[in-house]
Amino acid sequence: MKTWLIPYVKLHYKGLLLSIFLGLFALFCGSALMFTSGFLISKSALRPENILMVYVPIVGVRTFGISRAVIQYLSRLSSHHTILGILSDMRGKLYRVLELQAAFLHSRLKTGSVLGVLVDDIDHLQDLFIRTILPSIVSLGMYATVVLSLGWFDWTFAILIACYVFLLVILIPIASLAYLRISLKFIKKDRNIQYQELTDSTLGIRDWMVTGRQSELINQSQVKDQIVTRLEAKAKKVKRLRDFISQLVIGAIVISMVYWSSGMVGSDRLSVTMIAAFVLVTISISEAFLPVSDAIEKLPEYSDSIHRLKQLEEHIGEDDNHEYQTLSNNNMLINLKDVFFKYPDSERFVLNGIDLTISQGEKIAILGRSGAGKSSIVQLITGVRGATQGQVEINGYSPQAIGDSLFEKISVLNQRPHLFNTTIYNNIRLANQNAAAEEVYEVARKVGLYDYIMTLPKGFDTHMSESGSIFSGGQQQRIALARTLLKGSSVVILDEPTVGLDPETESALLTTIFTALQDKTLIWITHHLTGVQKMDEVIFLEDGKIVMRGSHQELMKKDARYRGLYYLDVPKSVRKYLSGI
Repeated sequence: MKTWLIPYVKLHYKGLLLSIFLGLFALFCGSALMFTSGFLISKSALRPENILMVYVPIVGVRTFGISRAVIQYLSRLSSHHTILGILSDMRGKLYRVLELQAAFLHSRLKTGSVLGVLVDDIDHLQDLFIRTILPSIVSLGMYATVVLSLGWFDWTFAILIACYVFLLVILIPIASLAYLRISLKFIKKDRNIQYQELTDSTLGIRDWMVTGRQSELINQSQVKDQIVTRLEAKAKKVKRLRDFISQLVIGAIVISMVYWSSGMVGSDRLSVTMIAAFVLVTISISEAFLPVSDAIEKLPEYSDSIHRLKQLEEHIGEDDNHEYQTLSNNNMLINLKDVFFKYPDSERFVLNGIDLTISQGEKIAILGRSGAGKSSIVQLITGVRGATQGQVEINGYSPQAIGDSLFEKISVLNQRPHLFNTTIYNNIRLANQNAAAEEVYEVARKVGLYDYIMTLPKGFDTHMSESGSIFSGGQQQRIALARTLLKGSSVVILDEPTVGLDPETESALLTTIFTALQDKTLIWITHHLTGVQKMDEVIFLEDGKIVMRGSHQELMKKDARYRGLYYLDVPKSVRKYLSGI
């Protein structure tokens, strides 16, 4: 509430106050329209001697009729403009919260949970203002106006009407909320679970289809959807009953108004022409109180949404309560000192006593079987994980102390770079929004894509399509490499970027990478030995320990096991090709 609601109310209070004022004014115009219409009908029925006797109410009806429509439009325009401004600020804050630790999201949060917040919770906060706060304040303002106006004529009757309206705006909504709270809670919870499971299933749909279990996936989704549908149907029944009771209360108000106004006419305290005026205005005003029930019943959803947003902010920002160190230069010294690491839910150490120093400009290849600990070293260097024991330092600071500014100095080129559904130019320039067009063209030349791109009908303005499907795997990696060059990071981590490529494409891509990044620090995670002769040092991991290390040339001379692995892994034709470049 303090971080996701109150600040935005303070920031946009003028717009909110204007929306409330216009909402009340629109209700006043609607009530005045019904009042003058009732008076006009009654007065006309008495057959006045001259049209001038009803000229003023005729003008009043036309004035209030037009004013009501105009003010109602302005009220909605003002409220939606203000709320969309609040919503924009909220989405901006949420994006900044997520952006700050984008690299950490996958390890800390489920994609579906983030999707639920983005799609569901922010929209609920929009409804909080449009459907709850503003209508409720307007209704309460009208409530006070009605009671005070009737008190001018008869305080006893004003108190009776106050009791009726109390039923409409307080008692019935609270009773409905108390009954629906559990159902609404389960609906919200189940919908969030559906977001998570749908996201998980969509991302893994190929595997479902390969295993022939797509019907099982559909059945599971349908069963859960049916449960939520039944809960929603039950909630709708309760709402219909609540609305029926509310209409009965309004009927009682109208009947009471007829009885009271007739009595006032009988005692000569009101003109007979005022009976219809009071009855019609009662019907108009009563309608203003009905939205309160819908507004109040949504409070648990709003509360849950605010709670989830707060949790997300705390979860992602749990390490953000201190000042981060800033790396002011491009000379990066990476040190791992006697590092042990295991994942939180595991007793097995993935890394066992790793000692490693990487100076600026060095090129290190880290090899090993799957599960040997290669990717864990990357996670430690980038700060996604912290060492269980030992120290990981960059220029004397832990990656966590540096925070996300570390990613200004470190780039990661992984197996599957994401290419957005926009132009080639935008996909490359994503790495540096301040880059000039010539800089984008230059990095495209360096990665060997410029000539190919220029053969396309729209050149750099060609759309990549979803996930860059118009390009081959090697070309997609070259786009990602161009981004890395444009970003200008001092350290580049290659996390098996050639996986899935044929040997010829792999060799060509590696050649491009080594040429383009020759002045950078390279940390190359791979299970292949193709191209390792270009590295300053080759490190072989096994069971979390370094079992071989040295330059490719040194290991080829002194280590028979390494030599055998190299000849087994790298075809003779590829060895000949790489030795010639």
